[in-house]
Amino acid sequence: MTTVPVFPLNTVLFPGVSTPLHVFEERYRQLVLDLLELTDPVQRVFGIVAIREGYEVGDHGVQSVHRVGTLAQLTSVEPYDDGRFDIEVTGRERFRITDLDPTGDYLHAEVELLGDRDEPAARDEATRALAAFHSYRARLSDIRGGPVLTGDLPADPAYLSYALSATCLLTLRERQALLEAESAHERLTMLRHGLGEEMRAMQALPSLPATEVARTRWSPN
Repeated sequence: MTTVPVFPLNTVLFPGVSTPLHVFEERYRQLVLDLLELTDPVQRVFGIVAIREGYEVGDHGVQSVHRVGTLAQLTSVEPYDDGRFDIEVTGRERFRITDLDPTGDYLHAEVELLGDRDEPAARDEATRALAAFHSYRARLSDIRGGPVLTGDLPADPAYLSYALSATCLLTLRERQALLEAESAHERLTMLRHGLGEEMRAMQALPSLPATEVARTRWSPN
């Protein structure tokens, strides 16, 4: 068990994925300042969890959060004169919240770090999921009249499952279900079936599909 600061957001971050964040609320400005006081950049970590009920800001605020999130490492910071920050973070590993402490300047949580089960079958499922993604990308490129969803993908089944989860535009509920999947095999199977459903829907209605490039990028670090 370990205790980490927690940043609730209306999004899901996956391990190995980098994403930018704009920090403007006072409590999370303080979080960034506190992280920057740590001399070792590797120690500048906090948890990102998706909001189950409530809002990121406002009078009502966060009412509840999902229990499975991702440990994020602060990798770059650009401050504004008025105290806001543009930051970039990279997901490191999944965790499950065992206890929440709301008494400080911002949330803290006691968390249990989660690994993926090592399943030999995951490599075969990775091949099938990647083939489904390539078929989907080709069909989407034909509809759009040019290449889409370009870029390299990792070969490792676990990180491939996270990269595909971040690339496809899904609902928050779908993304959270993928994050909570206990193995790369399970996550890749869910993605392959979802892409299959998308391609069947595109055959029936070849307009705007439900998959797009997310505002994230893959990072092996």
